[in-house]
Amino acid sequence: MKFDSQVVHGTGKCDPATGSICVPIYQTTTYKHPSLSESCGYDYSRIQNPTRQALEETIAMLEEGTHGFAYTTGLAADMAVFSLLSAGDHAVISDDVYGGTYRMIEKIWSRYKVEFTFVDPGNLDAIEAAMRPNTKLVFVETPTNPTMKVADIAAIAKIAKAHGAYTVVDNTFLTPYLQKPLNLGADIVLHSATKFLGGHHDTMAGLIVVKDPELAEHFKLMVGTEGAGLAPLDSWLILRGIKTLALRMQRHEENTRKVAEWLRNHPRVEKVYYVGFPDHPGYEISSRQASGFGGMLSFTVDSVETVHRVIENVKMIMFAESLGGTETLITYPLTQTHASVPEEARLKLGITDRFMRLSVGIEDVQDIIDDLAQALN
Repeated sequence: MKFDSQVVHGTGKCDPATGSICVPIYQTTTYKHPSLSESCGYDYSRIQNPTRQALEETIAMLEEGTHGFAYTTGLAADMAVFSLLSAGDHAVISDDVYGGTYRMIEKIWSRYKVEFTFVDPGNLDAIEAAMRPNTKLVFVETPTNPTMKVADIAAIAKIAKAHGAYTVVDNTFLTPYLQKPLNLGADIVLHSATKFLGGHHDTMAGLIVVKDPELAEHFKLMVGTEGAGLAPLDSWLILRGIKTLALRMQRHEENTRKVAEWLRNHPRVEKVYYVGFPDHPGYEISSRQASGFGGMLSFTVDSVETVHRVIENVKMIMFAESLGGTETLITYPLTQTHASVPEEARLKLGITDRFMRLSVGIEDVQDIIDDLAQALN
């Protein structure tokens, strides 16, 4: 099947007991076994649950991997990835990384004597220079959150492999509808499924997909041991969201392109961060490794007063954290998503007090533009 059909039908398995075309919500903690020497295939829902398994098999299929793993949040998935590291290991990380990931690195993993180097993911020479004999992981977002830098996945995977390190790609912004990192050489792909995969701002989840059997065994152990496996209802909600992923991503991308072009011509907007502009530094790489540019953009305005005006006066657009849902959300990274990032690092990236991020929803695009226009003016 083509991707647009795969998201609708998933793995194509109906409920064997009833023929239900929707995966049932197996709201149970434990399972009755036929006898002492027989198992029904499930033991305890912390280890595995049929609803969660359906989601894991679906995301593995969509990312063209072999094993999927579902966690309670995107950060729980991050924690599982970083658990590959031991004391004395080193990891190379995108300098423009989600603030929650940065906080996790600085507040938790640094306590365990793991070393980190933050590097511009678009600078291959800098990535090569950052590699050490003890480098075990290269972790990139592409595009990055929130300044929309682009990483050359295939080239980075080649560098990492030469040094015996894993390549990890956060594919939250583009989803497998637009980009498939495993096919470009990445070892691990992860998602905050709370965002575009779920798509409705109504549940939280994190997903990991791999091809390597040893990595699969690691994440299987982590799901069962850490106890961060996704609950049945949340698994079902993500599965439901995935059914409309192709349609939503088409509309997100179409709307974002038009909003980006409009913002770029507004006198109060100084810069628009949008990968779909041909003059974006990562445009050619993104065009080569992805089939579209997604539903995210950021922009810098002329003053802090303008920031306050926009946030306080938008009507349909909502001032809120998160992204990737049906509704358009505007976010102020300085005090929300990237408050944990030190000021010096934020300013170097361009995340100033005049910087805002926009997750463009699937509403009528003219309504989105009209709302921004009245708020800016």
